[in-house]
Amino acid sequence: MNLRRLRLLVHRAAGLGVLAVVLGVTLRVIAHQADDSDSVGLELVRFLPYAWLLLPCLLALLISPWLGRIWVAACLLALVALLGPGMGLQWNAAREHPRSIRIMTYNIKAVQTMEQPDGLEALGLAVARHAPDLLVMQDAHGLLIERSERPVSDGPAVFGLSHVYAEGQYVVASRFPIAACTAGQIGFESESHRYLRCRIDVDGKPLTVVTAHFQSPRAGLMAARHEGLGGLLGWQLNHARRMTQAQKLARDLAGEAGPLVLGGDLNAPPSSPVLATLEAVGLRNAFSLAGRGYGYSYGHTLRWGYDFLRIDHIYVSPEIDVIDSFVAAGDASDHRAVVADLVLPP
Repeated sequence: MNLRRLRLLVHRAAGLGVLAVVLGVTLRVIAHQADDSDSVGLELVRFLPYAWLLLPCLLALLISPWLGRIWVAACLLALVALLGPGMGLQWNAAREHPRSIRIMTYNIKAVQTMEQPDGLEALGLAVARHAPDLLVMQDAHGLLIERSERPVSDGPAVFGLSHVYAEGQYVVASRFPIAACTAGQIGFESESHRYLRCRIDVDGKPLTVVTAHFQSPRAGLMAARHEGLGGLLGWQLNHARRMTQAQKLARDLAGEAGPLVLGGDLNAPPSSPVLATLEAVGLRNAFSLAGRGYGYSYGHTLRWGYDFLRIDHIYVSPEIDVIDSFVAAGDASDHRAVVADLVLPP
């Protein structure tokens, strides 16, 4: 093989590699913009770490001058698209309001967090840093009660918040009085899963606060990664279960009168049809409305060591104004807390 032929083959291979990267970025952007509930393949793409495309995209940009100006332009566009809509970038202006209240949702992973020597103290510092008026926690069994124990009303103060209700894995702590709490059912097949709904008295005005925790996608993702076609079927089942949970929760919340806030570990990224189900009944994502940046809340304790998924969310009903939203700092839990500053209707 002469040098010219070798050069031509390398040139073609480089072109094909760059084309594959551009197409991969295109698929990622589509996955982050589409809400096709029938496409479990797109749903799987939404959970892939962004570095899997970011690093190849940068490499393709370095190679592209050798291929020509059109390739350079394509790689630049791909990089911008990936860093923007492909990775879920939001850029909203924060506002201030004298009557705003702050809500925080936090999957605290209480069992494993409290096994750490300073685990509870780290949780307290993470909450105190942002001083929420309302705090809803998931995976909190063991903080006040075990999952199987009876609910606790008017429990001891939690992280400086004096009004507390605990049931199962959920804890609601509030600066405002908690009038009543009830559990709802979002189970699937023969499994029972619950969410918690509380009525809060905010300076004489009722506010419904809901917290939920949808099934983890972990088993489905591992199946898709390691088990071939059978694994994809496992992923499809996992996705269907989370869709069922979202549909049941959406039906329950659709008839709720008055302002409502939902906070929880919903185990779905923003463009997922799981969350589109909630948005179909009028709920709006607080970070999408008022956040800045990517809002990733999960991934820093995995082997990659960085957050790459926005699966913890705060949703609000249409009459609530969101003036700011952000993801809290700190690594007290596998999840980072999500915070939103809200203005309730007068």
